[in-house]
Amino acid sequence: MAKKHRYQFNPISLTYEIIQVRLRDRIRKLLAFLTSGLVFSAVAVTVMFYFFPSPREKGLKRDLAEVKLQYQILNDRMEQMNKVLTDIEKRDDNMYRMIFEAEPVPSNIRNAGIGGVDRYARLEGYKNSDLLINTTKKLDKIAGRLYAQSRSFDELYKLVKQKDKLLTNIPAIQPISNRYLKYISSYFGYRIHPIFKTRIFHEGLDFTAAIGTPVYATGDGKVIEAARDIRDGYGKKVIIDHGFGYRTVYAHLNNFNVKPGQMVKRGETIGQVGNTGLSTGPHLHYEVNYNGRKVNPVFYFFNDMKPADYQELVSQSPNFEREK
Repeated sequence: MAKKHRYQFNPISLTYEIIQVRLRDRIRKLLAFLTSGLVFSAVAVTVMFYFFPSPREKGLKRDLAEVKLQYQILNDRMEQMNKVLTDIEKRDDNMYRMIFEAEPVPSNIRNAGIGGVDRYARLEGYKNSDLLINTTKKLDKIAGRLYAQSRSFDELYKLVKQKDKLLTNIPAIQPISNRYLKYISSYFGYRIHPIFKTRIFHEGLDFTAAIGTPVYATGDGKVIEAARDIRDGYGKKVIIDHGFGYRTVYAHLNNFNVKPGQMVKRGETIGQVGNTGLSTGPHLHYEVNYNGRKVNPVFYFFNDMKPADYQELVSQSPNFEREK
């Protein structure tokens, strides 16, 4: 096949002459063509990269959107779990523990932190680090509260096992039988002292009864004191430790028939009504202490009286509201 030539018209000679293309010109044209092609390709690739995502990128974006949605759903579920857990904690503090007369779990234990300062450092540096860190913090907080609640239920389980013992140990009867009891001469609360004639707080109940009237232990427990004490004006007295934070005091006794270290049962005779110490007449001074505080004994006669009689006794007390 014959080589093709390019011609140009020469107006002087009025003839067509072959155009002689030099190699240098050929190379220059080739380079220009390649350069323009590369520039066009670069522009096209840039446009495609920034404005037209690749199928793989589209897939990754879909996956990322799905992950964000799942995190949002997870956060919503954690909020619901938080509400349920808060409700359980309230029931634990205000109902379950009240039944067993146990102190509520302190809020600083329920909301104790987990881990150190660098616990979330591994989650930093990502585009969605805030989402990851916040979600992880919520999970850690829930985990901590669940752990505290689990420990609380373990404690309540032990209290349930001890409930029978609590029911027999808690002071729950009158220290003097109704058939011997004439009346309560002095209630728990402020009164005028019968000897000093000043207004002071009376820390127990005074039961008027004849000398020699049997005095009973109001709950199972251990005698920790049985002696005559002239310093506090109680005369001959007996103190019983019932456990679970309860102690009872029986004062102004004529005599007692127990000794320190002796275990006694509810209803067991521990002494007799007397008139010893600072006393203006035969009576029994009776106190109930709970966790080191004096409490109104009338609230601990529920096993020994009919509901109507118990309500009447409580209503007669000047300190009607129970100590909190």
